[in-house]
Amino acid sequence: MKTFPIGGIHPSDCKEYSKDSAIERFPIPEIVTIPLAQHIGAPAVACVAKGDRVLVGQVIATAGGFVSSPIHSSVSGVVKSVDMTADAQGNLKPSVTIGVEGDEWVESIDRSKEIAKNINLTPQEIVAKISEMGIVGMGGATFPTHVKLSIPAGKKAECLIINAVECEPYLTADYRVMLELGDRLLVGARILAKAIGVDKIYIGVENNKPDAIAHLEKLAGAYLEVEIVPLKMRYPQGGEKQLIAAVTGREVPSGGLPIDVGAVVQNVGTALAVYEAVAKNKPLFERVVTVTGSTLKEPKNLLVRIGTPMSALIEYCGGMEGVGKVIAGGPMMGRAVSNVDAPVTKGTSGVLLMPTEESLRQKEGVCIRCAKCVEACPMGLEPYLLSKLTQNGDFEELERHYIADCIECGCCTFSCPSYLPLLDWVRIGKAEVMKRIRERAAAKK
Repeated sequence: MKTFPIGGIHPSDCKEYSKDSAIERFPIPEIVTIPLAQHIGAPAVACVAKGDRVLVGQVIATAGGFVSSPIHSSVSGVVKSVDMTADAQGNLKPSVTIGVEGDEWVESIDRSKEIAKNINLTPQEIVAKISEMGIVGMGGATFPTHVKLSIPAGKKAECLIINAVECEPYLTADYRVMLELGDRLLVGARILAKAIGVDKIYIGVENNKPDAIAHLEKLAGAYLEVEIVPLKMRYPQGGEKQLIAAVTGREVPSGGLPIDVGAVVQNVGTALAVYEAVAKNKPLFERVVTVTGSTLKEPKNLLVRIGTPMSALIEYCGGMEGVGKVIAGGPMMGRAVSNVDAPVTKGTSGVLLMPTEESLRQKEGVCIRCAKCVEACPMGLEPYLLSKLTQNGDFEELERHYIADCIECGCCTFSCPSYLPLLDWVRIGKAEVMKRIRERAAAKK
């Protein structure tokens, strides 16, 4: 069975808590706070003011540049404020707060359940619609999708890869989308393929989801260009470079992008959002979120309006009893939440509650030069060395050792027998190196 060539680990997938929970629509809250920076790139610019009445799907912030994305209201009601509010880590970010009054949608959204399979738009019109509807990567990276579909001059896409791996432990949102909305997912994939001018679509799924594989294979029988690719269970198989290597055997070069080897990768949730945007004229204002953890009475997969407080989701599924840490996302690449009242955003794939005894850090030892972090690194880096160089402030040497290639998957920390916070140090070093790279690029202009 296919997989990527180097590194990787095998954590318990812990998906049994929520995998059998069908997608459930979460009740609309009384108030939502919608951040204007829900994507990589420039924050959106608010185009509403306090006192304005808005509808579901109405634009409330326009894109702040090419690498940016518009924001749409997820509710109907009255704008309470356009101000700075605290995000999940407690940092103040520009947001629009709306008091909910009913659930009135803009008329242009097609709310019928009929599957629209024939999309009579040109590739350019598809990309423009995706941009207009505010679609971003929903696997966590939140890169504006229209930018990813705009192939640079001199490059050519040869295949589309749908990332249906969901290798992050605990999360099952993509899995439920595959099982329940697989027909829409496939149409979304075909729309994406048309946008980039390719006639080959691979959907990579790990073999711990045999029912999803079987279901998609049955649906894909109607589409000759679609191939379902079962993959060996191995973290971080959902990383773009690892998935491309597993599916195609091609290696994205250091510092390169997927398009350098002819591939464009999109997440399951993104493909679904693209279908809804292009076929139904529906902006991205809600998404499926896994709320899970061993302490919860009822872990669930919920269809949630953007801007809903995470605390409301937690309370709906059983509350905070016995919880030591809340994580936005999964345990490997997610971020700890210091403010549980922060809102769900376009990139919120999950809310994970860790019990107190599992959330405490182990006492750090000393590096014993066992090289387990090197063996586990899927990018072929030396995490122990990158950690030490960061602590010593040797950023030029860090760049020479390819720290910019780190995908921040956490395999190094997971595998360290001395419980060293390797990824924490690597993230610090990478951030400084990337800052220096950007400054050099700006100075050349």
